[in-house]
Amino acid sequence: MHSKFTISAPDQGLAAALQHKIDRKTKPLGALGRLEEIARKIGLIQQRLDPEFDQPHLLVFAGDHGAANAGVSAYPQEVTWQMVENFLEGGAAINVFARQNGIFLTIIDAGVAHDFGKRNRLIHAKVAPGTANYIEQPAMTMEQCARAIERGAEISRNLAANNCNLVGFGEMGIGNTASAALLTHCLTGTPLVDCIGRGAGLDDSGLARKQALLVQALTRYRSAGGDDAPLNVLAEFGGFEIAMMVGAMLGAAEARMTLLIDGFIVGSAALIAARMAPALLDYCIFCHRSAEPGHAAQLQALGVEPLLDLGLRLGEGTGAALAWPLVRAAAGFLNEMASFESAGVSEKC
Repeated sequence: MHSKFTISAPDQGLAAALQHKIDRKTKPLGALGRLEEIARKIGLIQQRLDPEFDQPHLLVFAGDHGAANAGVSAYPQEVTWQMVENFLEGGAAINVFARQNGIFLTIIDAGVAHDFGKRNRLIHAKVAPGTANYIEQPAMTMEQCARAIERGAEISRNLAANNCNLVGFGEMGIGNTASAALLTHCLTGTPLVDCIGRGAGLDDSGLARKQALLVQALTRYRSAGGDDAPLNVLAEFGGFEIAMMVGAMLGAAEARMTLLIDGFIVGSAALIAARMAPALLDYCIFCHRSAEPGHAAQLQALGVEPLLDLGLRLGEGTGAALAWPLVRAAAGFLNEMASFESAGVSEKC
């Protein structure tokens, strides 16, 4: 139903040379901790002992969810397009962090129920003005899902063609923590209640309502004989922004780019993409641990450890933007830090 992606793990031929270069820096062995792991990973992705980042981009995919109007979120659906306007005007948290940390920011209309017109820094890739209400029917058709995946892949391929070799992922979509909770449950087997959080700030009664609605959606799906194949689950409960991120991740990994993975919503897309192409994980840096409870289930299922744990639950790619300086620092020490030999520093006895 979608383009075939050819994603293979990076060649390990440079692994020993990268490790030797890291170990010969003027420091005790392993003293830079996780930065050493990131440096090695980046070197293998780029197949270079001196990796460099070119044209780093952060992509924020936006889409509306039919289930938002059923009450799964604390905010009304129109907040999605209002926040996209805020992104385009430069006033959101992701704008601040992207500016501070020198990463290009582009917004993608994957399926917002609004017409933005022609705007700078906005890619029009709308599949439809929001998904259907998955409490009553599948969120999207398989054809719509395929179209979203392909459009996401095309965005990454265009970036790669313009020499970008690192891309971060963010999202905006009222109701999308509910979608991510359903996807996480289906793909990891974690009890649904353990995947559901407060999202954009539900109170206790709102959380109980969200839980009841998602149980209703899951019951409908199961009674219709739905299986948990990744693309089936994505079409059933996903948003266009999530499906488009799946395609963009697959396209970016195929182009051997480094992927910065944000929190819970982006994590749900990474979970699907990794089930489709397990080697994708060799290109991913998981940036932070979200305060949304379902994110821990995703990280455990993927067998990964994020860089940061700041209690974030904003989305927008903010965790990816905040982790970017650490990723850049990993390449920086690998390229610029002196070795014992070059600095004339004595080694331990």
